[in-house]
Amino acid sequence: MHTLPVENWLFLLGDDPAASRKNADESAFRPVRVPHDWAVELDFDPTASSGTGYLPGGIGWYRAHVSLAQLGVAGVEHLRLVFSGVYKNADVWVNGYHLGGRPNGWVEFSFDLTEILGYAPDDDLVIAVRVDRRDLADCRWYNGTGITRRVTLEAHGAVSVAEHGSMLTTTSTDSGVAVVDLMQTVVNHSLQPQRVVVAHTLTTAEGRTVASREHRLDLAAGERAELTSTERVGEPRLWSDEHPHLHRWTTTVTSADGVEIDRRVEVVGLRTFAFDPDHGFSINGEPRLLKGVCLHEDAGNLGVAVPTEVWLRRLLTLREAGCNAVRMAHNPHAPELYDLCDLLGFFVIDEAFDEWENPKNKWWQGHNVYPPKHEGYAHDYPAWHERDLVAMIEVNKLHPSVIAWSIGNEIDYPNDPYANPLFAEMTGNNDANKPAAERAYDPSRPDTRRLTTLANELIDIVRRTDPSRPVTLAAAFPELSSRTGLLDRLDLIGYNYKEHLYADDHPRFPDQPLVGSENGHGWAEWRAVVDQEFVAGQFLWTGIDYLGETHGWPSHGSPAGLMTTAGFPKERWHLRRSWWSEQPVVRLASRPIADGEDWQRPFGRDWVGTDEVEVAVFTNADSIEVTCGGEPVELVFDETRGHHLGRAVPASGALRVVARATGGDVAGDEELTDELVSAGAPASLRVTTWSAPDDLAPLVADVAGVSDVHQLLCEVIDDQGRPAVTGAGSGPSDPSEDHEPVVTVEVEGAELLGLDSGNLSDTTAYREPWRRTHHGRLAVYVRGAGTVRLNALDQVVTVTVGQ
Repeated sequence: MHTLPVENWLFLLGDDPAASRKNADESAFRPVRVPHDWAVELDFDPTASSGTGYLPGGIGWYRAHVSLAQLGVAGVEHLRLVFSGVYKNADVWVNGYHLGGRPNGWVEFSFDLTEILGYAPDDDLVIAVRVDRRDLADCRWYNGTGITRRVTLEAHGAVSVAEHGSMLTTTSTDSGVAVVDLMQTVVNHSLQPQRVVVAHTLTTAEGRTVASREHRLDLAAGERAELTSTERVGEPRLWSDEHPHLHRWTTTVTSADGVEIDRRVEVVGLRTFAFDPDHGFSINGEPRLLKGVCLHEDAGNLGVAVPTEVWLRRLLTLREAGCNAVRMAHNPHAPELYDLCDLLGFFVIDEAFDEWENPKNKWWQGHNVYPPKHEGYAHDYPAWHERDLVAMIEVNKLHPSVIAWSIGNEIDYPNDPYANPLFAEMTGNNDANKPAAERAYDPSRPDTRRLTTLANELIDIVRRTDPSRPVTLAAAFPELSSRTGLLDRLDLIGYNYKEHLYADDHPRFPDQPLVGSENGHGWAEWRAVVDQEFVAGQFLWTGIDYLGETHGWPSHGSPAGLMTTAGFPKERWHLRRSWWSEQPVVRLASRPIADGEDWQRPFGRDWVGTDEVEVAVFTNADSIEVTCGGEPVELVFDETRGHHLGRAVPASGALRVVARATGGDVAGDEELTDELVSAGAPASLRVTTWSAPDDLAPLVADVAGVSDVHQLLCEVIDDQGRPAVTGAGSGPSDPSEDHEPVVTVEVEGAELLGLDSGNLSDTTAYREPWRRTHHGRLAVYVRGAGTVRLNALDQVVTVTVGQ
């Protein structure tokens, strides 16, 4: 197989029916690089939908020219055009032939171009794609607009592995031997019978062969053959979160006279896992708590066209906090993210749908602000749900990181739109401020019992497609759904924000494991996992801030993450690290004293003036000593918050903590320190270019691919080199933030992809080459080689990238 990425396209924002023709006028088009999200290139618009981040959509056209000579069509018997995702309502033409489309913007789809290739009048293969996203309130979060994922052309010989025709299942890892079932479909694309040898080789990342097999076949024209074998791998290098060893499965097809016809290399992992109703999750027989986060797939100013390097930095930061699992909320994500989860050792719950046949409320004027809109995937569910669900599974079934298939998220949300006569009034997440009529039982609404029928259909589809992984869903209202049959046939029951039901519901479902599929950040939510062995783990909402699902203008995103959209950790990241990480942790934080017990008020690193403040220490050490200006400060461990807390501490002098272990395994005998001091006035901008660890970079390039994107991380510092804008990583977004300096960026030779501070209330257009910092920080994304000049505080910092 020869694969050619199709990255260089021409783009037109607007509708031009003539753009489908091979020889269409392209004078109004501009060059773009795919993956591409055009919505983040536009102005934030308060008349657009709050749910999708106040960014408009519309209709757009893409056109690409591919040289058949570059593709190398000699000897090609089968040519396939593959789209990893187009959001949304894609229609595709090649050389003027209309091939069809896909409404779903999150799944892979492809077309056979073999016949069209034979009609090509010249060397120029022209691909035209129309994208229609005019229904702005089509989702509850931001999904971008355009060809937001990679596009490839796959050229095959006469006989090759069928599309998604490979499956590897590790059935046992006992006694130092991994038993592996290999299943593969090969197809004869030609009009002639073919006698071939299909050779399978399984090798380690270092190239050591651990299993091999040959199959000799006589295939009639157009015939498909199913190949199966069971291999025993001695002393296997197993995949896990702690040791994510990967293997290569190479399939070589040769003719009877020894000429290679086709070759396919697939990255796989050998592992077994289990969800046990009483003992939670295990990998290769070893118990493991799922310390997970839910993720949407945008990255601030980059939209959903997120380069591999940006996801890598984000995932490494999550892993540093102790995270070992990801729930793909609430749709299949870009292929590079799964590749990185394989490589880094993240467990993955893959999710297909956020709604089924009926639409959910789409908030477009602020969260829970009535009336809602009801656009979205439900319109296409009846005709497309089976194909879309199967597509998610077929595309991602080889990933060792994927441990469950979720058929839906909060489909059972009360009165949204399903209702049930068992309750006169049903309340669920975020319902307290809804009008009474929206909470009361209404017999004219669809009946919740219908959901059980739909769920059973989806469960059967998953089990037919991949019986090796459990089927789950994320239940929003298990108080009711556990009594209507919705959960009865699930292999893994997921509860969203219903930790208080774990103990009572475990005996009610004695044969079904339980996991927190979506959870808040509190200490009690984490203790519900730690203190109850039968709970497999939790998935925080959310790991990273995301665009959309905002409470109202000017905010255009959700601040629910451990990290900002720019990838900077918040103080809650440090707190989570003190709970999750096995590495020693100590962190000082502070916040102004306020009336009441608003424990969710964020902590920061403010330390100025003489006002009394609240002080917190986040640590996994056994003992701490805190001093302020050399005087001892008494802090008490708060059992409701999971950290040490002290009130009425004067914010003057230096606040210092020394943490020690007295015998635990986490910190050993190491002494940990942290300090807060008053920062001086902003003096300059410190810029560092982020890079992957040396031992990881070549593996990422090999497994997930890279896109030559550089991340410049900026921090405002004082004349002593200390962070000069306090509150880094905490606090709500301030729309003005006039105290934050403006950073202007000029690029020569390379391409400026954009700037992101993480301030979700900064409505400066993402396309602008300038932006204020947020809590003194800013991320700048640049593609290619060149010179970057950053102007701030009347100074210029020059950085060379890619050379």
